[in-house]
Amino acid sequence: MGRAFVYVILGGGVAAGYAALEFTRRGVSDGELCIISEEPVAPYERPALSKGFLLPEAPARLPSFHTCVGANDEKLTPKWYKDHGIELVLGTRVKSVDVRRKTLLSSTGETISYKFLIIATGARALKLEEFGVEGSDAENVCYLRDLADANRLATVIQSSSNGNAVVIGGGYIGMECAASLVINKINVTMVFPEAHCMARLFTPKIASLYEDYYRAKGVKFIKGTVLTSFEFDSNKKVTAVNLKDGSHLPADLVVVGIGIRPNTSLFEGQLTIEKGGIKVNSRMQSSDSSVYAIGDVATFPVKLFGEMRRLEHVDSARKSARHAVSAIMDPIKTGDFDYLPFFYSKVFAFSWQFYGDPTGDVVHFGEYEDGKSFGAYWVKKGHLVGSFLEGGTKEEYETISKATQLKPAVTIDLEELEREGLGFAHTVVSQQKVPEVKDIPSAEMVKQSASVVMIKKPLYVWHAATGVVVAASVAAFAFWYGRRRRRW
Repeated sequence: MGRAFVYVILGGGVAAGYAALEFTRRGVSDGELCIISEEPVAPYERPALSKGFLLPEAPARLPSFHTCVGANDEKLTPKWYKDHGIELVLGTRVKSVDVRRKTLLSSTGETISYKFLIIATGARALKLEEFGVEGSDAENVCYLRDLADANRLATVIQSSSNGNAVVIGGGYIGMECAASLVINKINVTMVFPEAHCMARLFTPKIASLYEDYYRAKGVKFIKGTVLTSFEFDSNKKVTAVNLKDGSHLPADLVVVGIGIRPNTSLFEGQLTIEKGGIKVNSRMQSSDSSVYAIGDVATFPVKLFGEMRRLEHVDSARKSARHAVSAIMDPIKTGDFDYLPFFYSKVFAFSWQFYGDPTGDVVHFGEYEDGKSFGAYWVKKGHLVGSFLEGGTKEEYETISKATQLKPAVTIDLEELEREGLGFAHTVVSQQKVPEVKDIPSAEMVKQSASVVMIKKPLYVWHAATGVVVAASVAAFAFWYGRRRRRW
């Protein structure tokens, strides 16, 4: 027994929802598209799980955060999929894929065939057992990757008010969950091996500001060490955490956020794997022309830096999904995926955005003392390659995004760059605006992008003169032709 579809999306995360919306906007017909997901619900915005979902009052719940509300777009409820003729196969695990035969086999024994497959399997949370620590199955040890994890964490939070939580990991999940736990009046201790939080992105100076704010909220930090074991009560519930440095921490709740691993196992040996993900080209197409990969599971060429990257963020998932569908439905008009790496987060009163690549020399700017608006630039080989901004306006975030995308040469010294701060990005962006013809004087050199254009003659004069001559000729011919017709 089996079914056949033109398009199949394997995976039901953020990327799947945005791909489905793009398919409908490009004219997919009823019954052509199928989404297969292990989760029992339609695709939703995962960032809500570490934020609104964990609020003590009026927490976010489905259907409020189905995709694609995260991009201020349509909310794709189960009814939406039905109304658009899209088959949702939920709560279903695919146990094998035959890329050559273009078929998938579900755990229930059903065979589903496709013409085009989009892999949106995302990634799974790394478990403590992979690092030699047992205890992930304890009822008060929580991960946060999907809705089931979030429900479990929310339940444990409710029973741990005024208790002690230990957060293992200082990255996205660790920082955002720690903030949510504080809001729920739980005492929080964060443990991670790095020298500071968000070590893959933050500089020590940026990290220290956020850590100081967290400390003011009661969060404790234990850095440079790792979890070695748990202590349990008679009900196999964790009561304490033991660290490698000898620390012993009482715990009513443990949240683990130590990284993710892409879900590629179904395709190993069938598709090319690179940097942990499925290697795709600039159209999100894998080594098999009928198979595409999007989101966390895809390793794609980042044009700006001329290398392959696998990015773990919702913005990449959304945009790569749209691009893959465009490449499938309209291949002639679809160009390369020209993506600028983008990361952001909102915790407590903070809201930051980062664009580009955090490599090279770092230049900090802004008001770090008051912690309201500050940022940093990363300069590599004389060019701007990364920009960070906290507390910016919408226009300021757009400006640093555009400036980073241009990868401009930094011709001033780094001390001057620090003094200019946001002004540097504004200058870079403003210089890229092509002036209107009427504002270009004769023989003026106009800088456009990285090149210099020499205007030797005022072009509009020639255009105007040519127009007058042509118009006069047309009028003369019309007059002559009209006279001849009257004579005939």
